[in-house]
Amino acid sequence: MNLLDIFLELLIVVIAVVSLVANLLVLLCFTCSAQVRAQVPAIFIMNLSFCNILIAVLNMPSTLLGVVKHQKPFGDHFCYIVSFMDTFLTANTMLSMAALSIDRWIAVVFPLTYHSKMRLKNAALMVSYAWLHSLAFSLTALLLSWVDYSPAYASCTVHLREDAECRGHFMVFTAVFHACTFAFSLFILCFAYLKVLQVARFHCKRIDVIMVQTILLLVDIHPSVKQRCLLEQKKRRQRATKKICIFIGSFVLCFAPYVITRLTELAPSVKIARYWGIMSKCLVYSKAASDPFVYSLLRQQYKKALFGICNRILGRNLYTLSGHSSPSGLENECYSQRVNKLMEDNCH
Repeated sequence: MNLLDIFLELLIVVIAVVSLVANLLVLLCFTCSAQVRAQVPAIFIMNLSFCNILIAVLNMPSTLLGVVKHQKPFGDHFCYIVSFMDTFLTANTMLSMAALSIDRWIAVVFPLTYHSKMRLKNAALMVSYAWLHSLAFSLTALLLSWVDYSPAYASCTVHLREDAECRGHFMVFTAVFHACTFAFSLFILCFAYLKVLQVARFHCKRIDVIMVQTILLLVDIHPSVKQRCLLEQKKRRQRATKKICIFIGSFVLCFAPYVITRLTELAPSVKIARYWGIMSKCLVYSKAASDPFVYSLLRQQYKKALFGICNRILGRNLYTLSGHSSPSGLENECYSQRVNKLMEDNCH
């Protein structure tokens, strides 16, 4: 066994552990926090986390065994199940990210009608479509026997045996699947988040005008304070752009190499290198590890939920602080946090 095999095995193990722990924390926050459950995006996040947990439990261990053994890890029937789940879960996660982008687009671009347009019933319909869409493609591949162990990816996935006929039908299926799943989701992400970024920049410019006018009126204010206020506004604009880049960039970085590889191998003369195939598969798996941090755990509501859970476990009072904090200090801190949150919401 060479060093590259050991690296790939360790990489899969690390991704699986991080994916499982992080996504379980998201589900724990949803279970224990009424504030998280009350939000419509939580439905999409729960669906995404549920799919990521199944990927970490089923698909990642199967790929790990394929890398170690250099052959099909288990029997045919188990491999068919894993192949079915691989197609179903991958498509479902992509569509869940697209649904989250639609939710953010409606919330930012149409804030006054958000609650009427994005109800729990509408969110449930979007999740149902994601399941039906994923189920249709995964069942088609299973019923047509286009599932098997692929040495190029060391995984049980959509794969056409070398002696199989109807190669043309398989090529059409693969192209349509990635067009209706990856390309469709990417289009929705780009459209929705670019609209969000456009509105965020508009609000930030409006706040900039108000901020500058206020600073000019306050003639007695120290120059360093003025500079700090302007710098904070610049950081808010950059923060909004950075978040959009993370949402779209992580999607493209994790899924595009695998999708391009799957489309490239449709050409009869192309042979996918084993290590590249496994690495592209690991990039797809890494999305399951990054999603909890990109979409939920780094947000204030989930941080608050995790903090409350930790305090409950440790037997501490969430609102009990050290004796160095005075009541007036606490009030000032709470007021400062409210102001900062309002400013951030306008730019995000």
